[in-house]
Amino acid sequence: MSPIAVLRELLELGGPVVGILIVMSVITLAVTLYKIWQFAACGVGRHRVLSDALTYWEAGDWQGARARLGQSRSYLAPLVDTAMQAPDTPGLDARLDAEAGLALARLERGFRLLDTIAQLAPLLGLFGTVLGMIEAFQSLQTAGSTVDPSILAGGIWVALITTAVGLAVAMPTSMVLAWLESRTAQERVFADKALRTVLVPTSISLTAATSAVPEHA
Repeated sequence: MSPIAVLRELLELGGPVVGILIVMSVITLAVTLYKIWQFAACGVGRHRVLSDALTYWEAGDWQGARARLGQSRSYLAPLVDTAMQAPDTPGLDARLDAEAGLALARLERGFRLLDTIAQLAPLLGLFGTVLGMIEAFQSLQTAGSTVDPSILAGGIWVALITTAVGLAVAMPTSMVLAWLESRTAQERVFADKALRTVLVPTSISLTAATSAVPEHA
């Protein structure tokens, strides 16, 4: 049976509730693919070049740090470069922290939507099951004294389909959300470390940076 035929059968059995859950699963897939592309484009988790630049900076090689930083594709590279140009500028740390927070907030867009789907999908599936059970018992009542157990059994398993579909949507959504949140949490820690490394340097790096920065910087 083709996937389209399976979806059509689920829609016929589960009704509009299953249709809503299928739409939610499509939204989850679209958001997941977008976030994977966004993370890859921003260089999330790929900080080898940036870490090398910070190592040069801590060692006092200001020129080498700036040269190595220019090779980084990380979204944090412009912020670190700004910090390296004038690390002792008053108030620069607060400004860069705010810009780093804004950049991380962009990475977290869509998380609230995924969280809503993960929480709402099981409840929506349960709601569909309750409606199906009500319909099954109404059919049983209509049958009167000539009760056929197959009527109740058939109504129950059809009603449980919505709960199964709701869980099938919620579980992978929760896993994807947890993975994305763990990546952004790691990014937050690394961003803070990178900025603090430049803005609160050791005495060696501070001496090298001060002597290498032009007077107008």
